[in-house]
Order: sequence, then structure tokens, then C-alpha cells
Amino acid sequence: MLVKSIVLVGPMGVGKSTIGRLLASALQRDFYDTDKLIEDRAGADISWIFDIEGEDGFRVRESNTLAELCMQDDLVIATGGGIIMREENRKLLNKYGHVVYLTASVNQLVRRTDKDKKRPLLQVDDPKQKIIELLELRDPLYREVADFVIETDGKTPKQVAETLVEQV
Repeated sequence: MLVKSIVLVGPMGVGKSTIGRLLASALQRDFYDTDKLIEDRAGADISWIFDIEGEDGFRVRESNTLAELCMQDDLVIATGGGIIMREENRKLLNKYGHVVYLTASVNQLVRRTDKDKKRPLLQVDDPKQKIIELLELRDPLYREVADFVIETDGKTPKQVAETLVEQV
């Protein structure tokens, strides 16, 4: 019997990877982080891929990775923040996964990403404004694919994972 994978979506810095690892451990499932898989396969970090191939090149890699993971079941998958930008990815998410949208306030996201220089989209003069713009664009798409929406502000990753274990 097919057991749908649990797929975590949401903005960068919300804690998808950390929460995903905890959730996978609690559910005794394999965990995959799409960004980490892409980096491992490319032998380079995402910033380098953006520099060489552009965002479009990265998004192709991201779509291919998601399609591959969707061919398996019973996983916990943490996705990159922009994975929902492509319609083909949203269709895959709706068909193959229990999708959890992890949310956080703009201020929380700014705090969590403030020192991280590996996020190409935030290498701008005003990262907070960029986060606001990305959320305005992406929030409706996250909600479109989500089966569950979990607010992470004021909660530890363990608390969020425990909440998810109860809901999925």
C-alpha cells in the first residue's frame, strides 16, 4: 500500500530541514532535503549553481530531484523555499505528498537567515525586504499545496515535529 510522503514547504529559514530530520526520526522514515541532494549531486553549493546556471538552471535541478523523490513513498522531504514556483512541482506535491506549510513571521525569518551567506536570493542590500517580497509571491502557492499549515514562531523544532507526528 502506498504511504504518501510528508513534504515540508515554506520560506527559507523556517526550519524545514531541522524539523524534517526530527519528524523522520520520530516516524522512522527516511529523510531527504532537496537542496542537500542537489548540492551532493552537483558537487557544488547552491550559490555556485546560481552563479553558473542561474536560478532557472537550479530550478530544473530542483524539479528533477522532486520528481525522483515522488517516485518513492513513506519519506519525509524538506524542500527549498522556491520549489512551489513551478506548476509542475505543485502538481507533484498535491499528488504524491502530505504537504505541510511551515510558516514564520518576517522578523523571525530575518533573524534565522541573518548570518547565512549561502542563500543566493538574500545576497541583496535589504534582505528583509526581499523576504517580504518572496512571501507575498509565494505564500498563496504554499497554501495552494498545503494539507496542513503550522506556525513555527515561539516553538522549538522539536515542538513542531511533535505537533506534526500527531497530525499526520
